[in-house]
Amino acid sequence: MAISLSKGQKVDLTKTNPGLTKVIVGLGWDTNKYDGGKDFDLDASVFLLNASGKAASEKDFIFYNNPQNSNGSVVHSGDNRTGAGDGDDEVIKVDLSAVPQEAEKISFCITIHEAQERKQSFGQVSNAYARIVNEATGEEVIRYDLGEDFSVETAIVVGELYRHSGEWKFSAVGAGYKDGLAGLVKDFGLA
Repeated sequence: MAISLSKGQKVDLTKTNPGLTKVIVGLGWDTNKYDGGKDFDLDASVFLLNASGKAASEKDFIFYNNPQNSNGSVVHSGDNRTGAGDGDDEVIKVDLSAVPQEAEKISFCITIHEAQERKQSFGQVSNAYARIVNEATGEEVIRYDLGEDFSVETAIVVGELYRHSGEWKFSAVGAGYKDGLAGLVKDFGLA
């Protein structure tokens, strides 16, 4: 049974699941009724961060146009342009045993493509979640439902996998950015 987290909570991942090395991080969302005439395109992205919370290079920014990091330990499944249907909208596979040692954190984010131009924000998004699944068994081990407490934000740091005493943990972050992807890129040292 999956552990359900609230914003700010942290939980052991590998310590409580011995032998777990390959996980699937599923991100999903729905859009509320929207009459702006433009499609609503949300995108998952991942940043591999060093001890100072920065990405060492562009290769540590994984998204639909750069679907994996240098050694292939973090792989993005591809862009879902509509978010239609049930289940995960975008998926990232992570081989925890192969993540480069200098990567202390793996930050999972959702952004709205062309949010400013389309006048869209996370105030128009509902049922956003992140879940971690054991790739070998298909079992959901962690779930974080973001709730509806966003308004003008155009990017969200959903959660982070991070190293702690030789184990991997997950933190439910739920931090919104009104500067979209540009704000994330800048904060993570790539701008």
